[in-house]
Amino acid sequence: MVASRAARLVDGRTDGVPAWVEGAVVYGVIPRKFGGDGLRDVTARLDDLRDLGVDALWLSPINAAPEGDFGYAVTDYFDLNPDVGTKADLAELVREAHARGIRVLMDFVPNHTSAEHPYYLDALARGPASPYYDFYDRDAAGNATYYFDWTHLPNLNFDNPAVERMVLDAFAYWVRECDVDGYRVDVAWGVKNRRPDFWPRWRREMKALKPDLLLLAEASARDPYYVANGFDAAYDWTDELGHWAWEGVFDDALADPSSVVGRLRAALTNGGAGYPDGSLIFRFLNNNDTGPRFAMLYGPDLTRVAAALLLTLPGLPCVYTGDEIGAYYLPYGDRFPLDWDEDHLGLRPYYQALIGLRHRLPSLRSRAWHLLDAEPAASVLAYLRDGGPDDPPTLVVLHFARDAAEGTIPIPATAVDRLGTELIDALTGDRVAVSTRGEVRLPLPAWGVRILSPAPR
Repeated sequence: MVASRAARLVDGRTDGVPAWVEGAVVYGVIPRKFGGDGLRDVTARLDDLRDLGVDALWLSPINAAPEGDFGYAVTDYFDLNPDVGTKADLAELVREAHARGIRVLMDFVPNHTSAEHPYYLDALARGPASPYYDFYDRDAAGNATYYFDWTHLPNLNFDNPAVERMVLDAFAYWVRECDVDGYRVDVAWGVKNRRPDFWPRWRREMKALKPDLLLLAEASARDPYYVANGFDAAYDWTDELGHWAWEGVFDDALADPSSVVGRLRAALTNGGAGYPDGSLIFRFLNNNDTGPRFAMLYGPDLTRVAAALLLTLPGLPCVYTGDEIGAYYLPYGDRFPLDWDEDHLGLRPYYQALIGLRHRLPSLRSRAWHLLDAEPAASVLAYLRDGGPDDPPTLVVLHFARDAAEGTIPIPATAVDRLGTELIDALTGDRVAVSTRGEVRLPLPAWGVRILSPAPR
């Protein structure tokens, strides 16, 4: 790594998660939803994204792909899809984002190419005589392998040193050419399945190039492999491939809110088994694969509580394109830009406040948390967020119910002194007493959120 004209060595195996990532909020970007000019329209909205408070943009796949594809069928790792813009447009976006304190991540697809990639077409036409025949993973009959029903997405052969070098060079290219700040790696699990020793080598090369890159695996954070073998963070999935840990948690929430808390407690603790040490969990309400938007399914009240959950839990939270304006769309549906002036659910100021709290309160940026046994147990999820020894803790109380109630939250003895005798709600300014028994009793509005920190003494 060369920084400030002075060379330094980087051990990509042991260098930890970049400091900027701890406490960061990622914003998922579908460039076409920003306007017909793609990356240029994202650049034009950077001031709004800065005001929202986000720390990094995750661009959906922008590499060259067949017409009509959403970017996961790559035809050229070293060029961009003209629908979203040029290399100069990407470089300008990164420069302007950096000027505003925002990082830029690319979505990268190393597991497979498009069946329309020139290398695959050559191999298809010439068979074993093609220099690219061995670029693709093949079964015993010589057929290219693929996952699921992705017949149009043939797997690359990572046992071929030329493929390994091509992929490493492609990752490095966008850091060198456009100064991108990291990658969300699509189907990281697929490469792991076929060549598990690739990712540690990849990390060493990437971190030597730019030590503070964020390397995010599209794979389950419950699998200890990923944080031990190259990645800084992984997805909030179950052990079942591609399944969101919160999948089904909210299904009956509007008809029966009491169904939510028990499911959430199980999801947040991996059924009581916990998560691997050092695992940084990438959390979300929406992403490119979650289908109808959360607000479309559940409405503004539950969306507000869920957003507070997302932005007060430990991990790396993602706000996805249009979440802050309650946008209704299907990620792989229409390609029309959003109306960014229409916040029909009034969510933007709320998201802005929650992101601001995450930046302001050190405890919300830590990885430490403790679930509490609150009452009424059927509707209240409460947890304590703790930071360093000099940082005051934060008590988060979420009320999943259609009616107001009074909540009772017992505070662990180890935290009573640090919380003090009076708490202040960071969202409303209301003050709440802590009893001599170390108990907090407080009113909870329907679908209520209370974020409580020690009141100034």
